[in-house]
Amino acid sequence: MAELSRTGISLEQDLLTGFDKLIARRGYQNRSEALRDLIREALLSEVIDSNKPVVGTLTLVYDHHVPNLSQKLTEMQHHGGTMVLAATHVHLDHHYCLEVIIMKGKSKDIQEMANKMLATRGVELGKLVLTNSGAALKQAK
Repeated sequence: MAELSRTGISLEQDLLTGFDKLIARRGYQNRSEALRDLIREALLSEVIDSNKPVVGTLTLVYDHHVPNLSQKLTEMQHHGGTMVLAATHVHLDHHYCLEVIIMKGKSKDIQEMANKMLATRGVELGKLVLTNSGAALKQAK
């Protein structure tokens, strides 16, 4: 574990009260853990915006009765080449399927592919979540 440094911050009481309620709902043991996670998240957003390598999951819910939709989504994944690491397909009910696609590559490439898939007719819900292994956060030091 890295060496810890102590610091102090000044906050308005209303802001601190709201923060304490938030971290209690999320199950944090103390403010320091919550602040560390917020800082990591902010640093990660810089990595994502800089088009550096990231990993991500794209979750899609779609109507598999839409003609050729499954085929189109599969073709888009094949077009992504080595960017697509794995995909899991689940039948939710008679009409809907859930697909989770795990990807690795430059953030802009992953976002572009996700946007195309999300905009495909028949895809009703979806979300892209990008992150990294933590190596980029360590390099930011």
